[in-house]
Amino acid sequence: MDAHTLTSLLWEGTLQTLYMTLAATLVSYLIGLPVGVSLIVTGPNGIRPVSVYNKIMGFIVNVVRSVPFLILMIACMPYIRKIIGTGIGTSATTAALIIAAWPFVARMVEQSLLEVDPGVIEAAQAMGASNMQIVWKVLLPEARPSLMNGAAVATITILGYSAMAGTLGGGGLGDIAIRYGHYRFQPTIMWITIIVLVVLVQIMQEIGIKAAAKLDNRIS
Repeated sequence: MDAHTLTSLLWEGTLQTLYMTLAATLVSYLIGLPVGVSLIVTGPNGIRPVSVYNKIMGFIVNVVRSVPFLILMIACMPYIRKIIGTGIGTSATTAALIIAAWPFVARMVEQSLLEVDPGVIEAAQAMGASNMQIVWKVLLPEARPSLMNGAAVATITILGYSAMAGTLGGGGLGDIAIRYGHYRFQPTIMWITIIVLVVLVQIMQEIGIKAAAKLDNRIS
C-alpha cells in the first residue's frame, strides 16, 4: 500500500472513529445524564426518594453495564439491523455504542453528584428551593468539574469501544487495524492506528482536564 492510499485510509478511519465516538457520547449523555440525576434524586438519601423506581432503574443500569461491549453488540445486531437497515458499519456501531454507554454515563453522573456537599443541598432546601431548582441550580453546577472529568473518561471509554467494534466490521480505526494490520499481516498499519488512537485519547483527556479546571470555581 502506497503512502497516499494509506494516508487517505487513515484519515477516513479517523473521521469515522471521531463521528462514532462523539455522536455516541452526545446521545449517551442525553439519556444517561437525566437517568443519573434521577438515581440521585430518588435514592434513599435523595431529595425525592422513590424506592421502586430507584431499584428498577438501578437494576437496568447494572445489567446493561455488566455485559461486555462486543457481546452486547452481537446481541443487538439483529435489532439494530431491523431499525436502521444494517448491522455493520459506522451507523450500526454508533447505535451499539449508545446502548452500551448510557448506563456507564448514568453511573458516572451519579458518582459526580454524590460528591456534592449535602450541606449545600440542605441550605437550598432551607431557603425554600424546589426539587427542580435544587437539581438545576445546586446539584449540577456544584458537580460541573467532576461531570466534565467524567465526560472525558466516558468519551475515551467509548472511543475504546469503537475500536473494539472493528473486529465485527464496525468501521473506523479499529476496522483498519483488524482488516489490514491483522488479517493482511501488515503490522506497520496496526501500529500506526494504535498511535493515532493514543493521540486521540491524549487530546480528549487534555480537553477534559482543561475544561474541568475552567469550570471549577475553586480554581482561580
